[in-house]
Amino acid sequence: MSTTHATRNRSAGKGRPTRRRTHRGRARQRSGWLLFALPLAVIVGLVIVAGITGTGTSETPETADGFLLPDSAGGMFRLADALKEGDTLLYFSMGVGCDGCFAQIPEITEVLNARGIRLASIMVDPSPAVAHEAARFRITDPILIDADRQVSQAYGMLGVYGHTDRPSHSFALVRQDGTVAAVQHYATMFVPADQLLADLGITTAGS
Repeated sequence: MSTTHATRNRSAGKGRPTRRRTHRGRARQRSGWLLFALPLAVIVGLVIVAGITGTGTSETPETADGFLLPDSAGGMFRLADALKEGDTLLYFSMGVGCDGCFAQIPEITEVLNARGIRLASIMVDPSPAVAHEAARFRITDPILIDADRQVSQAYGMLGVYGHTDRPSHSFALVRQDGTVAAVQHYATMFVPADQLLADLGITTAGS
């Protein structure tokens, strides 16, 4: 073998391990990125799922949290006084800007009254804006104003379906003895009366 051929062979022999080391290095680098990316993808996925499923920032209490709130007509509403007359359905909604939220009130008021249940609708918007929208939907019962969100927070109605600063479309049925009998959250902004009653377990008059 000539000197020239031997030199070429030695040069070729030196190059091959270098390539293998380069491929291995790239493989290790890709593995490192995967180890970093997979946990990140899991975290992002959990955040998305939490937003879809609508977990509240706090749980609804088993016993109703008593409260006193102003209403859109300039009066005051005390839960304890309402419960003296019977069960009360607290309706927490997005409020102004959501037509379905206002249409929900006349949809369920009559059927609730027929069952001896009082409806207390609660919104976080300023009273004049709420009163204006209520008149547009011919709602005669005053709507409670939870401006500082304390009542909404106490009942676990914030942070549902991604709405962090206001309720979504939620209901809490409070029995006359002060226990919270049922809670329902909806992604839609309007629920037919028969569906709502069934979901809350209200099937017959007085039940």
